[in-house]
Amino acid sequence: MKIICIGRNYSEHAKELGNAIPEKPVIFIKPDTAVLKGNDFYLPEFSNDIHYELEVVLKISKGGKYIQKESASKHYDEISLGIDFTARDLQTELKSKGLPWELAKGFDGSAVVGNFFKKEDYSLENLPFSLLQNKKKVQDGNTKDMIFSFDDIIAFASQYFTLRVGDLIFTGTPKGVGKVEENDILEAFLVEEKILDIRIL
Repeated sequence: MKIICIGRNYSEHAKELGNAIPEKPVIFIKPDTAVLKGNDFYLPEFSNDIHYELEVVLKISKGGKYIQKESASKHYDEISLGIDFTARDLQTELKSKGLPWELAKGFDGSAVVGNFFKKEDYSLENLPFSLLQNKKKVQDGNTKDMIFSFDDIIAFASQYFTLRVGDLIFTGTPKGVGKVEENDILEAFLVEEKILDIRIL
C-alpha cells in the first residue's frame, strides 16, 4: 500500500506558505509505515515545528494505470479524513537545498487516517471539512475550492504510478495549517461528523 499526497491543491494554502499556484498536481509519497497506529501522535525528536494539514482521503478500490479522467470515479468508492503531519522546519531546510521532502513528510506516524465511508453518502464536489485544535477551529475547508479534483488527481497520478487496491490518496489541505504542541487535541469533522480525535504527546 502506498500513500500518494497532493501538495498545494488549495490556492489559499499555497499562498500562506509563499508557494506559486501549481499548473499540475504536486505529488509526494509517504510509505505505509507513516500510517499512525492509534490516536496518539508522538512529537519526533528531529523537529521543533510539526504542522497539521487536514485533508480528504480517497481509498483506491480498483487498480489501474493511465486512468482517464472520465472513468476515474470508478476507481474509488470510499472517503475519509486524514492529517498529513509535516516537519515544517526540516521541509524548509530541504527545499532551500533543492532536496526531496520525504524526511519531513514520510516519517513514522505522519499519516493519520480515519475510518472510511461510502462516497455515495456525500456531495463530493461540495464537501465541507474542518479541524479543531483544542476546541478552536483552525482549518475550514471545502472540496469546491480544490484546484485539481479527485478525478483529475487519479488520472494524473496514474500516468506515473500504477494504482493498486488499498492505496490512499491525500488530496490536499486548505489554508490554516499550523504548529502542534504537546498535549494538544486535534478533532477533525467531515461535514458535521467527527472522524478523528488525536492527542499530541
